[in-house]
Amino acid sequence: AVARSFLQAISKDEAVAPPLRVVQIEGLAVLKIIKHCKEFAPTLVTGQLLGLDVGSVLEVTNCFPFPVRDDDEEIEADGANYQLEMMRCLREVNVDNNTVGWYQSTVLGSYQTVELIETFMNYQENIKRCVCIIYDPSKADLGVLALKALKLSDSFMELYRGGNFTGEKLREKNFSWMDIFEEIPIKVSNSALVSAFMTELETDAPVSQGDYDRLHSSTTPFLENNMEFLIKCMDDLSMEQQKFQYYYRNLSRQQAQQQAWLQKRRTENMARRSAGEEPLPEEDPSNPIFKPIPEPSRLESFLITNQVSNFCGQINGVAGQNFSRLYLTKALHEN
Repeated sequence: AVARSFLQAISKDEAVAPPLRVVQIEGLAVLKIIKHCKEFAPTLVTGQLLGLDVGSVLEVTNCFPFPVRDDDEEIEADGANYQLEMMRCLREVNVDNNTVGWYQSTVLGSYQTVELIETFMNYQENIKRCVCIIYDPSKADLGVLALKALKLSDSFMELYRGGNFTGEKLREKNFSWMDIFEEIPIKVSNSALVSAFMTELETDAPVSQGDYDRLHSSTTPFLENNMEFLIKCMDDLSMEQQKFQYYYRNLSRQQAQQQAWLQKRRTENMARRSAGEEPLPEEDPSNPIFKPIPEPSRLESFLITNQVSNFCGQINGVAGQNFSRLYLTKALHEN
């Protein structure tokens, strides 16, 4: 085999970087994320993810929380200085300080927003591959560890950079609302010493508190909140559809005006030709009726559709689990 220099190996690896397959996160980082999000719930919080990008695995080895920010520019600047100072301190104590993304809390899975996309694009300017880990504290009461790792799809980032979310462009790219985000599988990793310590801490009881939490049949507040969020999303989606209906009405009205103007100009030109005069041009860009009407962006409606799908999935999942619990309870009573 031909020997390669280190620079040649690095340049080739960058050219053929494998796709991201899994996010491997340390157990300590998971506990930090859960603790931060639960302490401030229902306030939404964010934090920095630190680790390494190794081949098709994105390793998250540490994290730290961001201070709660207001809209004040001075406070926001202090937050940026805090991040830089925190990463400098981590570097001095020989802790991973390579940014690989961020984490944030959510309420009932309502995270598909334009702000999330803008944050992703800002990270992409300096980091080739980054993820956002979403944690939902409201699901912890149901015995569920609601961690989710997301990234933007390459096709969506190409469209977003072009700033063209018209129906024609989306049909050309065969792009749908399901193609905005990609969910990456999460693998929780612990060192051998931590695994041994956790084994020592395990009780001899056949069931844990998490098992009892999963048997709770009272999920009415969770379903009510999901239904309220779903109704709000349907109202927002209806408003987006009204924008498009208004656009198509204006477009139809403009096309009718253009046809009437062209018909009038052609009749006038026929009269001018009969009189031996030069015909007037049939195109007049200065005329307001020929000014194109901008088509509304479909990004917001795509994000709302994502939210609707998410809420429907959560309602379906919780309702299915409740039916299973009811049948189990019924069988126990009969016995």
